[in-house]
Amino acid sequence: MVSIQTNMHWDAVALSKYNKMLNVIPIFHRRLAQEVVNKKAEQGALARGSSIVEESDIVQAFLTEVPKAFYSLMVRIMGEVGFDYKKYI
Repeated sequence: MVSIQTNMHWDAVALSKYNKMLNVIPIFHRRLAQEVVNKKAEQGALARGSSIVEESDIVQAFLTEVPKAFYSLMVRIMGEVGFDYKKYI
């Protein structure tokens, strides 16, 4: 499991899916994806006026921050771990 080091709370179900996704991402991309998505997801939650990171924040972070070259891999993995990403694309 990938640990989240933050002051914000993460929805437990969304965090579980996120951890599954990070563990499937190729290891040479994993750390960078984690750093970028953690930051962007938390910014998304704050922009909504929330102190809780939800699935929508995580999905939108992946969709906006992951390079387009990895788009097909990203959406495949999101689907495999149970993220409902289609409503955000």
